[in-house]
Amino acid sequence: MSDEFDMTGKVALVTGGSRGLGYEMAKAFARHGADVIITSRKVEACREVAAEIEGMGRRALAYGCHVGHWDELPGLVEAAYDTFGRIDVLVNNAGIAPTAPTSADVGEDLFDKTVGVNFKGPFRLSALAGPRMVQAGGGSIINVSSMAAARPSKVYPVYSGAKAALNIMTQCHALEFGPKVRVNAIQCGPFWTDIAKSWREEADKNSTGALRRIGRPEEVATTALYLASDRSSFTTGAILQLDGGTF
Repeated sequence: MSDEFDMTGKVALVTGGSRGLGYEMAKAFARHGADVIITSRKVEACREVAAEIEGMGRRALAYGCHVGHWDELPGLVEAAYDTFGRIDVLVNNAGIAPTAPTSADVGEDLFDKTVGVNFKGPFRLSALAGPRMVQAGGGSIINVSSMAAARPSKVYPVYSGAKAALNIMTQCHALEFGPKVRVNAIQCGPFWTDIAKSWREEADKNSTGALRRIGRPEEVATTALYLASDRSSFTTGAILQLDGGTF
């Protein structure tokens, strides 16, 4: 039986790849044949995931990097190319969603960190990797967005704005890097991750979505595999909802 999502010979870079959705995507890519670069601020956590992927028979690189820091990103891309010679899939997954009681309480540091990780970092990484993917003849960029981008909330004005910017950037880059490189976004609802441990049980119990629960981390895998693989060869500029029917 053939592998519909075969990624043999491909290299995937996953930001925020040491836990949560990024961890599940990194493992899924490896299971289907890809070598993987895992990056986050905590390099030791990245090394643990890299060791797990190597145990699956794939090559892996752990790299410590803060994606919100513009000047750190060229080193990440160069390390990926020095090690593997290519990036076929870039997953801009790293994200943060800090809150403040009101917009007036949002300090400049919180604002800049939120925009930096959720929008500036993905923009810069895509700007660095996208042209090299074009030159190599193809590739896939996957931006991990949020339903907050499309559902206004008084709790997350900065996060929502950053993710909305990420959505339109997805479509801008689909035009810029096409036709060789496809650029899409996964617009996620709430997921049962360690980041959500303070509220996930209540959200799961009281979900008003069509599936009446929040997502499990492994449920992001097939969507990511679809967008990363050649099975989505006619899909670009798409914002795919992965939220259990939260309208």
